[in-house]
Amino acid sequence: MKKSIIIAVAFLGLIFASCEKELDLNSPNDITVDQYWKTESDAQAGVNSIYAMFYKDGLWARWIYFRLDLTSDEGYSVSPWTELADWTRFNYINYNFWEGNAVTWRDTYKAIFRCNQVLANVPNITFQNEDAKKRIIAQAKFLRALHYYYATVIWEDIPLVLDPSTPADLPKQVKVTEIWAQVEKDLNDAYADLPRDWVGADIGRPDKGAAKAFLAKVYMQQHKWAEAKTALDYLISGAGAKYSLQANYRDNFTDLRENNSESVFEIQFGDQRKGGTGEDQNAAVSSNRCQFFAPRGIGWSDGQARFWLVNAFKEEKNKDGNLDIRLRWTLYYPQLLADFGDKTYNRNWEWNNNEAWFRKGSRDYYRDNEDYYSQVNYRLVRYGDILLRYAEVLNELGNTAQAYQYVDMVRARANMNTLAVAHPEIGNNHDLFLERLKMERVLELAGESVRWEDLKRWGDLNTQASVDKIALRDSDFKNFKVGKNHRMPIPQTDVDNNPNLEQNSGY
Repeated sequence: MKKSIIIAVAFLGLIFASCEKELDLNSPNDITVDQYWKTESDAQAGVNSIYAMFYKDGLWARWIYFRLDLTSDEGYSVSPWTELADWTRFNYINYNFWEGNAVTWRDTYKAIFRCNQVLANVPNITFQNEDAKKRIIAQAKFLRALHYYYATVIWEDIPLVLDPSTPADLPKQVKVTEIWAQVEKDLNDAYADLPRDWVGADIGRPDKGAAKAFLAKVYMQQHKWAEAKTALDYLISGAGAKYSLQANYRDNFTDLRENNSESVFEIQFGDQRKGGTGEDQNAAVSSNRCQFFAPRGIGWSDGQARFWLVNAFKEEKNKDGNLDIRLRWTLYYPQLLADFGDKTYNRNWEWNNNEAWFRKGSRDYYRDNEDYYSQVNYRLVRYGDILLRYAEVLNELGNTAQAYQYVDMVRARANMNTLAVAHPEIGNNHDLFLERLKMERVLELAGESVRWEDLKRWGDLNTQASVDKIALRDSDFKNFKVGKNHRMPIPQTDVDNNPNLEQNSGY
């Protein structure tokens, strides 16, 4: 049953005692640090508070999708809120813009602070079962690694904070390589103590497979191909080879088949609370993504998909001469009824012929509108992604011929011909295989928040020639400055207030 870790997560209102005796008063409504962290239940509540950060505005409830999906060549914004749209066009003027930058920075470090509290205090708590303690610590390390991973993808050179923060701290900024090293360490430590499987109410917490998947991601971003292969081996042929593709592609994007055999790690969303995204007990545990990405008349439509994605799906027919079924469940677009007989919503939308919207995660299978309380889990990593990553790694290691089978597994679900049959021109050519793999990842994973890291990993943001090529399908990249816009600016208030922090180059 759903939802494993949507627990009544109360924010740990841990306050710092003042050094002034006359101000050192005990609030009857707050628990101080020295009063807390005594029992196993304290430890469990502490780690649960980290999961609660997934439901905050700056992270996976809302704004991070603008950074990972809309800034990439898969999406864009024509929001009437000009400043919001500009932050998907590389027009960064106010670096403190809340919705575009500052709130994601704040919530990232709030999540890291909660991780650090668990890691600093739980080791001192006596447990009846030491393995239970190890699992709590391992979850905190995994989650710290996860938040640092995405922060590094977005900003790169950032402060590395490994202890509970105090208001007077001025954390030191470090190079991206040092962040990656810490992410690797945390994930390897987490892997050692996480279970292979969770059961019952704990399903949805990270397991060994999730740790290996994120290890593969961080190794790949650094082009550590051999290490990435070792991590992926665990999921594909090793002790953790428990995954398989769902027969129905769309089962990865509704609330009907969550935490299924294809899921490696997904955020558990629910609609049982209708509050805001603060720290009160009624705070929502929902996703707002579809409210902001839905077509006009259904949601706010602040985020759209680039129409080149529709054309990409139509470049190749399946074995039966029909369109790739993944197109139907990936995008809304004007020809959806003509192409698939899809009468969803009766199509009373304000269509333009060259417009498309992301469909994954939408709730059109049972309702005709979206709101702020979507209960559909967000699959951060699924097995389709893992298989394509394995093919990429094998190609980079010189095993192009061996890589074909993993692409073919993904294509087979969509009833597509094998890669060798459909694209015999590739042969064993590394570069041609990689170029095709870039398209295969779009067809399988469009709108799933992986494209920005893909573009960075492939070096497609590193030269003017490659950026000009992207700009042919996404005009926003005409604004892209090589050497600058591959990472976002750090919020200026943090730079101004911390002498150990420098603004990213070019800003």
